Amino acid sequence: MIDLHCHIDLYPDPKAIIDEAERRGTFVLAVTTTPKAWRGTRKLVGEKARIRVALGLHPELVADRYGEVELLCALMPEARYLGEVGLDGSPPHRASIGKQVKVFDRILHECEKLGGRILTIHSRGAPDLVLDAIERYPRAGLPILHWFSGSVKQLERAASLGCWFSVGPAMMRSAKGRDLAAAIPLERILTETDAPFARSGDRPLYPWEATNCVPDLACLHGLDQNQMFNAIKRNLKCMARWQFMPPVPSDR
Repeated sequence: MIDLHCHIDLYPDPKAIIDEAERRGTFVLAVTTTPKAWRGTRKLVGEKARIRVALGLHPELVADRYGEVELLCALMPEARYLGEVGLDGSPPHRASIGKQVKVFDRILHECEKLGGRILTIHSRGAPDLVLDAIERYPRAGLPILHWFSGSVKQLERAASLGCWFSVGPAMMRSAKGRDLAAAIPLERILTETDAPFARSGDRPLYPWEATNCVPDLACLHGLDQNQMFNAIKRNLKCMARWQFMPPVPSDR
């Protein structure tokens, strides 16, 4: 089980979720929304073998926490994973898009200086701006677009730039989400929840439920479920072996 994008520190009882994820053998990338939360989340996770913590500054918070980019950059040498970072151009956050672009560019520039990082990236309402930034900083690392909601054409551009994609059960609930998932190259797919924001009925999804989307993904890619599970596991191993070298863009 693989959850490549989970706000584990934002559950009402994060320790219980961490312990259960560890018991179930779930690989979790615990993203943070502010750099100040990163060390606290690392302490909370402790030495759990299959949980990693990503250093982040969520674009929705940039308007109020613009100054924290300096702290984030100061902490980056200690962090292999960056997230949640990116841009949000949806109506509530459109007014801060200029600041968001400056912050995202600064983060990508620092990633290049440090030899690259694995990034889990938010792009809601701003896919072209995110892809423009990735194109400006081709050696920033391994970009993983979480819950991508642009067009199929934008997804194809992202794939040509070397982007990977994490998808989850919530993305499978819409025809558009399924169409996008079907267009993702098989060797670039990972699973996520985006919990506790993504929900199952009246409760948040749990990290071990990220792979609930595998039956849908298997159908969309013409595979059986075991083949799809194996492809995702191979992708995780490939990501884990990534040694701060930039992804190689495809020719298309």
